[in-house]
Amino acid sequence: MPRTAASVNALRQSGDALADATVAALFERGEMGTFNTLMRFFSTAGAPVPDGLPDVAREYLEATSAPPAWVDWDEMERARLFFIDNNVHIATALSFASMPACYLVPHVAKLLSTTHGLDYPSTRMAATGQFTVYLMQPDAFESGSRFIPAAQKVRLLHASIRHHLTREDRWDAEESGVPICQEDMIGGQMFFSLLVLDSLHRLGIHMSEEGAEAYYYAWRVVGAMLGVDQDAVPKSLDDARRFLDQYMIRYMGPSPEGVQLTRQLIRLYEDIVPGTLLDPVVPALVRYLVGDTSADWLEVPTTPWDTLVKAVPHLLGVLETIEDHSPLGAWALDRLGHLTTIFELSSLTRGRVMHYAVPENLRKEYGVPDAPSRTRRWTPPAATLSL
Repeated sequence: MPRTAASVNALRQSGDALADATVAALFERGEMGTFNTLMRFFSTAGAPVPDGLPDVAREYLEATSAPPAWVDWDEMERARLFFIDNNVHIATALSFASMPACYLVPHVAKLLSTTHGLDYPSTRMAATGQFTVYLMQPDAFESGSRFIPAAQKVRLLHASIRHHLTREDRWDAEESGVPICQEDMIGGQMFFSLLVLDSLHRLGIHMSEEGAEAYYYAWRVVGAMLGVDQDAVPKSLDDARRFLDQYMIRYMGPSPEGVQLTRQLIRLYEDIVPGTLLDPVVPALVRYLVGDTSADWLEVPTTPWDTLVKAVPHLLGVLETIEDHSPLGAWALDRLGHLTTIFELSSLTRGRVMHYAVPENLRKEYGVPDAPSRTRRWTPPAATLSL
């Protein structure tokens, strides 16, 4: 059912009470610098909390140190195997569909253009890629993992952006909602889950229903750890389709910030691709995955590759058939995907670990069990008709 105006407004005016209170207290007491310095040494779950950490930060870290009690660990393992099987395709979808989708929402594009650090696509994409890789490690939720500390820091990063934009009177909350509000966080969760699955389907990737549902489930767990109100999050892919359709129809459109961010993103990946011959593939992939109307809003250039890139699903279909029928081929393709993902992440980070520091101001491999059955191919839920 369509959401009511009251329910939408409630999500638009809600942030993350725990993280917001923590950040406000740290700034009020002048302790943010100390917090950032010490948190650089807190990067693995289960490690001792650094000495000298402010009490309010210590309490926050203790309160957010464990995943939700409702997590189904068998489902999370299925999600990890899905990621291993499709990692290079997921990276492609995140880069050329999920990020441009963020730029299609004018108030989100404006926020990304406003925040220091987030204005640079290499930083943004590297942080997203690193976060996803951390999530899909076998020990993601165990002592020694890097995922939980990363999630704790990203949650505070979002809260600090809300704090700065509100305090500095640089954001119209009446018109655009609270910065990084609950609705936008859920929308982002849809971009990194359902929209990725849509893109994989458009690329011709074989996905089982179980694998697609597990991948979506993993991002529900991520959302919970990032302070998203789970009572408002769609529980099924069908409900997710309804939410995403309503969200995009309500907010999507052209904006100068969206155009600028898209131009930066395309230039970034053209720099990563060796040579210049294949540079037109980057905008062609973006246009193919987001569609012509959205690409025109983002001023994605047209190239002769726009037609050729439509053959990608056929090529990937051949590779997927090899993977389905040959254990050796499946191993080789999975390994190639892993190496490609590592190469892309290394190019974005220049070999460095990304640190999720809270801005003090804003300026302009384990063994893989047998793959799950592919007998039931996943297809995206149909577009909703009543919006």
